[in-house]
Amino acid sequence: MEYPPFMPSSSSSIHNDMHGFLRRPAQYTILPAPLPADAADEAHQHLFTDSPTQDRIAVMDACLHDLHDVPRAKEIFELLRESMRGDQLLDVRLYNHFLQAFYEMATRKESSNHAHWLEEAWILYNEMETGREGVQPTANTYAIMLRMWLRFGPDSESPVQISAAKVHDPMSLLRSMIGRAVAPALVVADRAFTTSEEATEAIKALSRAAVQMSLPSIVNELGLADSLGRQVDDPLEDVPEAIPVMKTKDLSAAVEARRNEDGTVSQFTTDEPAPRLDGDIPFNLETLRRHLGQVILARRVLSEDLVLRQRLLEESVYNVAVERLKHQAELFDQLGLPNKSLHSTDLRTWMWHWHVKLQARIEAELANLEVEERVIARLKRKGSKEDPQLSPFLKLLKPEKLSLITVLELMHLHGSGGVQDGMKTARALLAVGRAVEGEHKAEMCKKNNISVPNANPARSGDQNVFTNLGYRDLHARRVTARKYMEDSEEWTSDWSQLVRVKIGSFLVDCLMDVATVQRSIKDPRTGEKLTEEQPAFFHSYEYQRGHKLGVIKFNPAVAERMSKEPLAETLHPRHLPMLVKPKPWLSYNNGGYLYNRTWAMRFKESREQELYLRHASDAGRLELVFAGLDVLSSTPWQINRSVFDVVLKVWNSGERFAKIPPAVPDEPEPERPPNMDFDNKAKMVYLERQKSWMQTKAANHSDRCSINYKVEIARAFLGDTIYLPHNVDFRGRAYPIPPHLSHIGDDLSRGLLLFGEAKPLGARGLRWLKIHLANLAGYDKASFDERVEFVHEHLDDIYDSAERPLEGGRWWTKADDPWQCLATCIELKAALTSPEPEAYECALPVHQDGTCNGLQHYAALGGDAVGAAQVNLAAADRPSDVYTYVAKMVEDQIQRDLKEDHPFAKLLAGKISRKVVKQTVMTTVYGVTFVGARDQIERQLKDRGDVPIEQCWLAASYLAKKVLASIGDLFKGAKEIQTWLNTCARLVAKAIPQDRLVQSMTEPPPKAKRSNQPRWKKEQMTSVVWTTPLGLPIVQPYRSIKRKQVMTALQTVFISDPNIPSTVNAQKQASAFPPNFIHSLDATHMMLTALECRSQGLTFASVHDSYWTHAGSIDQMNAIIRDTFIALHSSDVLSALAQEFRERYADYKVPLVSLQGPAMKKLNLEGAAAPEDIQALKEIVSDEVEKPEEEEASLVLDAEDDLELEELEEEVKPKKRKPKKSAKSKEDVEQRLAGKFVNLVDILPALPEKGKFDVKAIKESQYFFS
Repeated sequence: MEYPPFMPSSSSSIHNDMHGFLRRPAQYTILPAPLPADAADEAHQHLFTDSPTQDRIAVMDACLHDLHDVPRAKEIFELLRESMRGDQLLDVRLYNHFLQAFYEMATRKESSNHAHWLEEAWILYNEMETGREGVQPTANTYAIMLRMWLRFGPDSESPVQISAAKVHDPMSLLRSMIGRAVAPALVVADRAFTTSEEATEAIKALSRAAVQMSLPSIVNELGLADSLGRQVDDPLEDVPEAIPVMKTKDLSAAVEARRNEDGTVSQFTTDEPAPRLDGDIPFNLETLRRHLGQVILARRVLSEDLVLRQRLLEESVYNVAVERLKHQAELFDQLGLPNKSLHSTDLRTWMWHWHVKLQARIEAELANLEVEERVIARLKRKGSKEDPQLSPFLKLLKPEKLSLITVLELMHLHGSGGVQDGMKTARALLAVGRAVEGEHKAEMCKKNNISVPNANPARSGDQNVFTNLGYRDLHARRVTARKYMEDSEEWTSDWSQLVRVKIGSFLVDCLMDVATVQRSIKDPRTGEKLTEEQPAFFHSYEYQRGHKLGVIKFNPAVAERMSKEPLAETLHPRHLPMLVKPKPWLSYNNGGYLYNRTWAMRFKESREQELYLRHASDAGRLELVFAGLDVLSSTPWQINRSVFDVVLKVWNSGERFAKIPPAVPDEPEPERPPNMDFDNKAKMVYLERQKSWMQTKAANHSDRCSINYKVEIARAFLGDTIYLPHNVDFRGRAYPIPPHLSHIGDDLSRGLLLFGEAKPLGARGLRWLKIHLANLAGYDKASFDERVEFVHEHLDDIYDSAERPLEGGRWWTKADDPWQCLATCIELKAALTSPEPEAYECALPVHQDGTCNGLQHYAALGGDAVGAAQVNLAAADRPSDVYTYVAKMVEDQIQRDLKEDHPFAKLLAGKISRKVVKQTVMTTVYGVTFVGARDQIERQLKDRGDVPIEQCWLAASYLAKKVLASIGDLFKGAKEIQTWLNTCARLVAKAIPQDRLVQSMTEPPPKAKRSNQPRWKKEQMTSVVWTTPLGLPIVQPYRSIKRKQVMTALQTVFISDPNIPSTVNAQKQASAFPPNFIHSLDATHMMLTALECRSQGLTFASVHDSYWTHAGSIDQMNAIIRDTFIALHSSDVLSALAQEFRERYADYKVPLVSLQGPAMKKLNLEGAAAPEDIQALKEIVSDEVEKPEEEEASLVLDAEDDLELEELEEEVKPKKRKPKKSAKSKEDVEQRLAGKFVNLVDILPALPEKGKFDVKAIKESQYFFS
C-alpha cells in the first residue's frame, strides 16, 4: 500500500482566515518606560508603584481582614485616596471592601457606635456615585448599601438617623442601577446577602420601587429571580431520558440545600413529603446564584462530585497534611514498640512533632510581637516612615496553618538552588512568605463559593476565532465571565518582597528553634549506643561562584529520610494536576486552579511586564493567547497503570534501572593516591575526581527525591481523569503549572501519562504508532518505511517487552526514551493482538517533533535554502540530520589539526558523535554563549567516559570553538538575522525617550545624588519590547540588579526589589533578544496549531516544538502544523517587527557617544548625524581583543563570557591586540560628542536580504515534523 507523507487538509477556509488575521494592522500596547528612582512623577507613580506604597496597601488589606483594625485601615485608605486618586490599585472592589467593613463594624464589632460607621459608609458611597475617584458602583456596591438600608433605614426595626451624608432608599439605588446598566437580579444574588431572608427582603424592596417608578421589565426580572430561587434542584436534569419523569408536581422526597460552616452547599433528601411546585417552596439564595451563573454565562454545570473533590483538594491541603501526620504519629504510639526506633526515625512523625511545637511557638511569639508593635507605634511620630507591622499579616491565618505552611515549604525546597541537603536562605524566606500570602488569597477565593464559568470558545464547530466577528464574540464572552468572577471575589492586595521576607523570617526562625531530631550512633570503642537530640535545620554559609551565600541545611538524618519516604505531605495543590477542567483564563491573573490564584504569565518580579500584560488583557488583545491556554489546559490525561506498576516495582527494589537512580549510590568513591602529598598533578586529578563523585552523589539524591514525587502523584491519581492547567513564560511559551508530573517532564513522566480518552487507530494510525516506537528506540533518522520495517524486525522484542518488562530480555531499556518505549510496546502489542488492530482504541500520545525548530524558523525568516535543506523544510527522500552533519564538519577540522599534532585533536579524534554536539547545535540558535556551549560539551564528554575527567574542561573549550564555527558556516542566513536582532536590541537599550532627554538635560540632578556620570546614562531605562503575532506584548526583564538589605533573625538578606527602577543591562538585552524572539515565534506557531486542532476536534498537547495527538489523528495534525507554519511566516514577521520598532520607539534618541565598540561599527549614521561627529566616533578605538577568524564565524556571544573567552585564547594561541589609543585622546573625542543624540529610528539597520526559499515548499516535506 502506498502511503503519502500526510493527508491533505479540508479546512482551507479556516486557514484563509488565519492568514488574514496574521496580516491585520498591528495593535501595540505602548507604555512609558520606567523613570530613574530620582525622577519619579505622579503619572509614573500611577504605573509603577513603589514598595512603601505597596506595603501600606498590604497593611490596609491585613487590617481589614476579620475587622482586625478598621480605623487604621481607614486612615491608610484616606491617605492613598488623596495621593493616588484614580490609581488602578484603588480598585472598586477595595471601595466595596470598606463599605462591607463599615457595615460589619456597625453590626458586629462596634454596634454601640453604629451611627458613626453607617455615616462613613454613606459618605464613601456618595463619593463613588460622583465618579471623581475613577470608580463607580457595581452590583456588590448596591447589594451592600441595600442591605444597610434594609437593616437601618427608616422602615427597619432599628432605624438610625444619618445627618452628615445623603442616604439612598431603594428607589434611588434602583435608579442608579439602571443608569449604570447593573442588573437588579445580580444585585439580589450578590454575596453581600448572607441569608435567603435578606435576599427576599431585597427583592421585595426593589420590586416596590420598580412599581412606583412604572418599570414593569424590572418587576418581571425580579419576579423571575424570585421564582428561580424557589425552584427545587433536579439532580438528574442533565439526563435526557429522566426528564419526563421529573415533570410531575409531587416528588417522592424533598431535596434541601443547606450552607455548611465553610460556605459549601450540601444536598440531602428527607423523609418528609415533598413541597408542591406551586409557590410554597421557600426562596433559596444559593439556588438563585447557581441559576444566574448558568443563565448569564451560558454555563454548563460541572460534575458536582468532581468539583467538590477539586475544591477539597485545593482548600484543605494543609488540613489533610496535618491529619496524615497526626495519624502516623498516633499509629506508632499505638504500636507500642519497645525501643521506639521506628517511631523516632520516621520523617512524618518528625514533621508532626515539629508542627505541634511550632504552632505553640507561633502563638506565644505572636502575642509578644503585638505588644512590641503597639509600644513602637506609640513612640513613632504620625506619618513617619516605618517598616510594615507583621502581626496583621500573621493573623490572616491560624497558627496551625502557618505552622504547616512553614514545615511543608521548607521540606519542599530540599536540595533546591544547587545547595546539597538544603536551600538558599533568601529563597526559603521568600517561599514561606509567598506561601502564606497565597494561602490567604486562596481562602478569600474559597470564601464565597464562586461558580466557575466555562468561557472556553475554541470548541469544534464554534465561531471561527480568526475572523473579526469571532474574535469580538470571544472577547465579549470573556469580559462577561471576568466581570462576574471579579465582582464575586474579595479584594486582596499583593505583598512586597520586604513583607514576604519578614513573614518568612519570623516563621522559619521559630521553626529552627523548635525542630529537633534524635540521632544515635554506636561508640566504636565501647559498643555503647549514644543518642543525642540535634536541630533538624541549621544555618550556615557556602561559597557559590566566589560569593558567600547564606544557606539553611537539613540535619543529615532528615536529608537521608527525604529520599526514602513518601513525600505526599509536602505537595501543595499548585503542584498537582486537577480533577476538573481548569478555570478558563478570564484575564491576566484569573484562571487555572479554581481557588489558588495563578497568573497567565510566569515572570520573575518584572513590574514592567506585569503592566504590559494587564493593559493588553484589559484592551482585549490577548483573547487568542487565553484561548490557546484553555485548549492546552482542557486536554484530559490519565495515569498509565501498566507502566506505573513496572515503575513501582523498580522503585521499591532500590536498584539503578532505566534512568531511575539507585537508592544507594553505586559508584565507588575515588581512591586517594599514595603520592598525593608530594605530587601536585596527582593531587589535582584526585580532587577533580572527588568533586565529580560528590556531584554525582548529590545528583543521585536529588533525582531520587524528584522521582519520589512523581510516583506519589501518579499513585494518588490512578483511575482518575486529570487536567494540567497551563500558563506561559514571558516569551509566550506554554508550560503546565504542576511541575512534578506532566508531559513536559522527563521520559518517566511522559511514560506514565496517557490521554484521557482513547480513539480508534485506523490504518494510518497503526502505521504512525510503529513509526513512533522506532523514534523512541532511537531509530529516527531513517525513512518512514524503514522505521516501520525496523519495528516489524523487532516484533518479538516488542512483545517480550510488553508481556515481561522486567523478567524478559528488556529490549525496551536500550531505547533513548525507555519508559515511553515501554508504554508504546504495550499499546502496539495490544493493538496487534486484538481482533481488529485498526479498530483498536488507543490513548497513547504520538509525537511529531520539529527538526532543530529554532533553525527552522531562522531558515523560513531568511529564505535560506541551504539552511532549510538541513532542517527538513525542503522536500527530501530521507530526513536530514543537522546534528550528524555538524559532527562530521567538526571531525574534519579535528583531522586537519591532527596533522599538526594538536594535543586535543589527538585526544578527541574519532570521538565526535552526534550526541556530543546535538545540544549545542540545538541551543546555539537560541543564543547559547561560548561558556554555555563549553559546559554542554563538557557534560557529554564526561558521559562518554573515554576522556579523562581532568581534561574534559579544556577539551570542551577546544570543541566549543569548532562547533560554533561550523554552525556559523552552515547557517549564514541565521547568523545575519541574529546579528540584525542583536544590533536593534543594543540600540533600543541605549535609547532615551525625547521628553526625558529634554527634562534631564535642563533640570539639575538632586544635590544628594550628583556624580561625575553623565545624566543620560541614568536615563537609559528602555527595555526591548515587541508584540507576537497573537498580540502578546513581551518585555525583556534584564536590568542592572538593585538589591535591598533586610535584617532578619537568621542573617542579613539581600533581596531584589522589583519596585526600585534601575537601568537596563544593554548587553544582556542585546544578547538575549535573538533567542527570545525565536522562542516567541515557536510559541505562536504552537498556539495557532492548538487552536486549529481544537476547532477540528483533535486532542492536542505540546512540549514546545513537539506536538502530540492520537495516532489516528497524526495526518490531520500534520496538515495543520504545516498550514499554521506557512501562515505565520507568510505574514513577513521581520518586516512587522521592524515596523513595530519604528512606531514604538519613534520619539527615542540615542547618545552618539554610546555608539562605539565592535557591534556598532557597521551602523550607517549618514544623514542621522553630522559628518564631523561620525568621523569623531570612528576615531574612538575600543581596547578589545581582536577575535580570531574562527571566532568571527560563531554566533553572538554574551558579554559576561568575554573574559573567559580571552582566557581560553591565552591557553590556545597568543592574543592579537590592536594598538591602544591614548586614554586622553579618547576622552577628548567623547567630550566633543557629549550632549549629541541621533534618532533611534534613523540608525536602525536594514533588514538582511531574504533568500529564495519559499516557505510553502514545506507542504511537500514529509520530514518537516516527524
